[in-house]
Amino acid sequence: MKFALPIVSLLVLPFAAAAPTCSLRSVSSGVVTTPTSTGSAPGSTSTPANPGNTTSGSISMAWFANWHTDYTVANISWKGYNRVAYFGAITSASGAAVITVGDNEPSGPATFVAAAKQNNVLPVVTVGGWDGSVYFSSSFATSGNRTTFINSIVSMVNTYGFQGVEFDWEYPGSTNGLSCNTESPQDTANFLSMLQDLKQQLPNVSLSAAVPVKPWNDATGNPSTDLTSFAQVLDYVVTVGGWDGSVQLLVFFWPPHFRQPYNFRQFHQGVEFDREHPGSTNGLSCNTELPQDTANFPSMLQELKQQLPNVSLSAAIPVKPWNDATGNPSTDLTSFAQVLDYLDGWNAAGPDACGISQPPSGDFNLWGLISAGSLNEDGTVASGMTGSYDECSQTPYVSNPNIQVMVAYDNVQSFTAKGSFISQQALAGFALWEMGGDYSNILFNAITSAVARSS
Repeated sequence: MKFALPIVSLLVLPFAAAAPTCSLRSVSSGVVTTPTSTGSAPGSTSTPANPGNTTSGSISMAWFANWHTDYTVANISWKGYNRVAYFGAITSASGAAVITVGDNEPSGPATFVAAAKQNNVLPVVTVGGWDGSVYFSSSFATSGNRTTFINSIVSMVNTYGFQGVEFDWEYPGSTNGLSCNTESPQDTANFLSMLQDLKQQLPNVSLSAAVPVKPWNDATGNPSTDLTSFAQVLDYVVTVGGWDGSVQLLVFFWPPHFRQPYNFRQFHQGVEFDREHPGSTNGLSCNTELPQDTANFPSMLQELKQQLPNVSLSAAIPVKPWNDATGNPSTDLTSFAQVLDYLDGWNAAGPDACGISQPPSGDFNLWGLISAGSLNEDGTVASGMTGSYDECSQTPYVSNPNIQVMVAYDNVQSFTAKGSFISQQALAGFALWEMGGDYSNILFNAITSAVARSS
């Protein structure tokens, strides 16, 4: 799971709060509706005032991504969390789970666990994620393979002292994960068998799973209708909304005028292409389709850019790369990266776990928006930017008129709404991806305060 914007993943149920009205409301620059904190960008060790762990016994968790060089274990603000997941560990061709960084690294597993326990926080290790799920299926396929995998987890727990293990398999019995993932119709059943065996080996270790909104697929390829057996071995599940299959975490879209008559010459903000799907038969049965679709797409964009040099061009894309002329996922889409010109420091192009080059996703962290000058250090809309808030989805937007880009993000108001929903629905708690994406605990403070007030 590699996502940039810190959001709430609700435990047990997905977020689906209803609002009394559905409208876009403008937000003035610098307006603060609740107490805020100020601080510094990633790498800061400052810990502002925090409401603490006042969530009446509920789970207050975040994932810590171990690959950042500018946000390490030394930068973690532990106050208020009762568990933090170390992200982490991945599957391997040998069948064992392996930690992705060395013991001597600033964010090595031993350093993380020691710091967590010093702060009275339960250390959890997360296995899998978007790039780390390649060998889940083959690792669980046979009893012998499951034994190899389980032994590696037991060794990891005993070596470093983790008190919880979380599995983030994306996705059992499905082709919606990476193109090189191993996959079997028996994935979900084999997953349960592994967990049952692991629970016998680690009876006092908390086991959990990060799951999509739709249930894992059964042997027929359809969402399972009965997963009650998993409740016997898992202490809780984290329902991760917004990443099931081909749904993007963050969408660039244009502009707040979509509810009004649109005058392109007046607003000339941007054009987004949602081609479903180039070089593929996965779209409508009557779609025209050619092997050269993906190659023809950037050619069209280049010509369009010449005609509209001041208009931002973007595209809605599926998780898997568009097909190349052979009908397989493209291995190089770097020519499309020119349409993404508004990124933060943690958003970079590069190969995925299958070796396929990927362009930047365009996702933003809260600190990235602050660093870019779109938001003030207290999380409010900066001067010269245009802010709005969608009451229906409880989502804030900030628009930079200089480069004509609007970004959906999370702020104090949206996290307060989520915290209230957690308490009202009696959910087990919350988890944030990822803790390094916050800024001086602005979002964490908002949600913990809301959960405490509503309890």
